[in-house]
Amino acid sequence: MQGAIARMCVLVAAAILNHPLLSPQENATLHDQDEELMARMREHEEMLEKEQAKLEKEFSQLTPEPENISSEEEYSGYLWSSVVFLVFLVIEMFRMHGAHTEITPFGDEDIYSEGGSLAPRLKALDKEVLNNFCDKCTYTSSNEIWRVREFVEGFADDLLESLRSVCDRDDDMEVGDFVGIGSVFESWKVCKPLMCDLLVPFSPPDPFALQFHLWCSCSSNVPPNMQGCGKIKVSKSGGNEGCLCGSANMGEDVLCLLHNGNDVPSVERSPDDLLCTRNTSFLSKDQVMKWFQISVTKAWGRISHKYDFEVTFRNLDAAGALKVRFHSGKVVVLNMIPVVQLQDTDAYFVSHFPSGSESPPDPYWPLSFAVYERNLLKLISKRLPQNSCHLHCLQIVTFLHRKQASLTGRTALTNYHIKTVLLHLLLGKRASSWGTEHMESRLCDLLSFLHRSLQEKRLHHVMIGNSKVTELIHVPEIISRAEPVNLLRCLVLQAELHAQTLQHFNEMLKNAPALLQDYTPHWSNGLCLLGDGV
Repeated sequence: MQGAIARMCVLVAAAILNHPLLSPQENATLHDQDEELMARMREHEEMLEKEQAKLEKEFSQLTPEPENISSEEEYSGYLWSSVVFLVFLVIEMFRMHGAHTEITPFGDEDIYSEGGSLAPRLKALDKEVLNNFCDKCTYTSSNEIWRVREFVEGFADDLLESLRSVCDRDDDMEVGDFVGIGSVFESWKVCKPLMCDLLVPFSPPDPFALQFHLWCSCSSNVPPNMQGCGKIKVSKSGGNEGCLCGSANMGEDVLCLLHNGNDVPSVERSPDDLLCTRNTSFLSKDQVMKWFQISVTKAWGRISHKYDFEVTFRNLDAAGALKVRFHSGKVVVLNMIPVVQLQDTDAYFVSHFPSGSESPPDPYWPLSFAVYERNLLKLISKRLPQNSCHLHCLQIVTFLHRKQASLTGRTALTNYHIKTVLLHLLLGKRASSWGTEHMESRLCDLLSFLHRSLQEKRLHHVMIGNSKVTELIHVPEIISRAEPVNLLRCLVLQAELHAQTLQHFNEMLKNAPALLQDYTPHWSNGLCLLGDGV
């Protein structure tokens, strides 16, 4: 009896250790693995059936007559029969799982492994090629980026000061100081022309105030397809509300008992004057962009004589998309984006996306956490090894994406998606794994994560509903407790766009070695010029 039990244990251990799902061949193709897997499973199944028959025969010989069996021996027999049944059931479940599960090279265990699952597809991108690209196309341009930032900040301050003088202080919107966001202000810009994104907050004049209706608030009526957005309601706060003297011209002889003779009654303004959507009290993005573009044009007209360069509007659909062209031919692009600050937080409702992505219709405003993302990236960078590779990985992938887009056109994939993937990886991996010596591995991790996200049509916003972020920086509670928002939701709704985006990514990987190896910077005054303007 004991010998049979020992043989059974050895048999079960051997079956589990030699199970084909636990030791797949690393270098075999998926098709070969499937055929070999089925052959090995059939072989093990036949062996298990033979051994099971032998065990049953031995058990039957060792089992005494029914009338001589004690209660203890009967219980032991039932116990071991149950153990045998459960073991074979588990093995059978593993076998069925292996036969029906699709094995893909982009699983979680590959994404976070040293070396990454895309290494075979990018084997031409050795360390020398990557280091050469980073040395010539990132380090060299850093000084130029700093000079451009200094110019843009000074010019934007002057332009906004002129804009405030153009606006009526009593009746027009109040414009605040700009906030720099994006790749130039996060030090990972790699392509030309240098494009600086500036958030320009504004607020309504007294006695008006703004009320915010977020998609994640309890009383929200924002539809599900507008996740990450909100509506901005313009309302009166205090002041002369309820008094008729401000709503009509009642003549000089009529005395208002609520106001003295020195108070000048103001005429009630229409929703259009307050930049609201027609027949509503909700702020309109279209109206805001129209007002901002007119104001910026007037402001530049007042100070243009002070500067020796040309300023034009680069995109009429974007209110503050300016192109500065010097006599030398050098071009600097500014995206001055009118935004509304969410109360006293660093989150902003943006009127449009500088990347040209599709913006939701009025009266829905997308909420930007770019300032939080900039602060998070800066905080994490302080914990990483000196000369870490995280920004180089981001620069390489965004460079490849931009070059591929110039060949095959734009898709749903944007630089913001790539940056989001990097932030997820930075939050999930050890700081020591981002050293320069691990750049190839981290690059493959980033590409693997991005590919899996595109396949699954799911990439969660890094700031919304992410407990890992709230441990590092302070995010508004209503945002940190919200359900995660899928940045790739458009791929779920549009099958053709999903197929096009996946094809773009695969072509990008295919062309990556040629793009990086054959890319030759053009030198001008000792500076590296990276790509052409669009």
